This record gives sequence, structure tokens and C-alpha cells, in this order.
Amino acid sequence: MTDKCILITGCSSGIGYDAAHGLRARGWRVFASCRDSADCDRLRAEGFDAPRIDYQDEPSITAGLNDVLTATDGRLDALFNNGAFANPGLVEDLPTDALRAIFEANFFGWHSLTRAVLPVMRAQGHGRIVQCSSVLGFVTMPWRGAYNATKFAVEGLTDTLRIEMHGTGIEVSLIEPGPVTSKIRENAIPHFERWIDWENAARAEDYAKLRHRLYNSTGPDSFELPASAVTRKLIHAVEARRPRARYYVTTPTYLMGTLKRSLPTRWLDAILLRA
Repeated sequence: MTDKCILITGCSSGIGYDAAHGLRARGWRVFASCRDSADCDRLRAEGFDAPRIDYQDEPSITAGLNDVLTATDGRLDALFNNGAFANPGLVEDLPTDALRAIFEANFFGWHSLTRAVLPVMRAQGHGRIVQCSSVLGFVTMPWRGAYNATKFAVEGLTDTLRIEMHGTGIEVSLIEPGPVTSKIRENAIPHFERWIDWENAARAEDYAKLRHRLYNSTGPDSFELPASAVTRKLIHAVEARRPRARYYVTTPTYLMGTLKRSLPTRWLDAILLRA
């Protein structure tokens, strides 16, 4: 694996950080990108190539990928789109601009980077594109409408891309984690405070539970796994001769996948309302 190179986004913490270390330990040359320059500097101090890529900043996508391709003489074996954030709140309280912002980071930026990578992989005759989706990419949960929407969009576009890439040597996979140890809840607070006017919401009293969950650490969620559980699936997706189209991670993902296939929609809704 010593000649393989991968670009991973969202490496400042959580899934991306663990993936960067896990792939490097297997001999990959890892380009561990982050949105903030300070995080890039920290990863460089750990020995990584760390281009700055902010999905909400199109020039940074172009410049970051150019840095990678310059370092590899124009080759890239794998891309792991991972960087994303959540914006909790009821759908009725989400301003449209809040949806535009989260789609820019969780969907449009992924598409821009993927489109830029595809000609490179097509020219070399091979490549792996792995998208970090979520169990919330195929079932929905209340209070998470913005994040749900972006992950459903990622799933639809990725499924289409996988079919369209058939026969090109470019393999496309989805990883669908449930609860995984990360800073996604902590990182969601600024977006919640910016966009959700909960005090004037029709269901203002119902926000108490959400706000408690956001601002108070209560320990791991039920069935929560460390980020290394995602890294194990990523390794298979980028190294296996026949990668899977989908990789479930955590018990809730397996459970929801089964319930989605077997239950009427209203029965599943009743379960998700209690989640």
C-alpha cells in the first residue's frame, strides 16, 4: 500500500481524524484536509500533508486539490468526503438561508470536490470515492431536518454516481454510521444559535430537551461506537477488490435498515418519534 494516496476531508476531529491515522498506519499517503488553517497546522505537526479545504469556500476546494495533485504528480487513488455539520431545530423554524448554508457544506461542496477528482481517476483508470453519509440518510428523526435533508441528498446523488461509473474502474461507496464519538453536537451549537429563534417558536417549550442535549454532555449515546468503527469500513471500501455499495456502522443503523424495509411508514414514524 505504500504507493497509495487518499484525500480525506473534515480531519480536525472525530471520524476524519481517526481515518487519517488509520489509513496512514496501513501505508497510505494521507492528505488530511481541514476547514480551519489552525487545524491544518496541527495535523502538519503530526506529520500529515494537510491542505485546507472548506466546502463552503469553492476556491479552497480548487486550491486544496491542486496541492494534493502537485504532491502526487497528478494521481489520487481515493477520496473520502467526510466534513459536515448539523443544524438542529424543527423544520418549521429553519430559515431557508440556514438550509442553503448546510447544503453548501454537506452537499454542494462534496459535489464540487468529487467532480474535480473524477477526471483524475478516469484518466488513471481507477479510483475509490467514499461518502460518509449517516443512518439519517435513509430514515429521518425529528429536530434534525436540515441534516437529514443533506444526507438524503448525498445518498441519492451517490447511488446515481455509482451506477454511472460502472465499467470505469471508479468504485463509489457509502458509509452510514449511527452514533459515533465525535464533536458534531458541540460543533452544532453555533449554527443553532445563529439560525434558530427558539424563544419565539410555536413550540418554544419543546426546545428545552434539545437545548439540554446540546449544551450538556451526558456521556456516550446508546450503542455509540468510537470513530475507529468507521475507519474499519473505510479501509474495506478503499482496499477491497470488490467494495460494497453500502457500509452500515453501529447497531442502530442495522436496526433501522431492517425496520425501513419491513415496517409500514406510520409504524416506523411512531418508533422514530420516541428515539
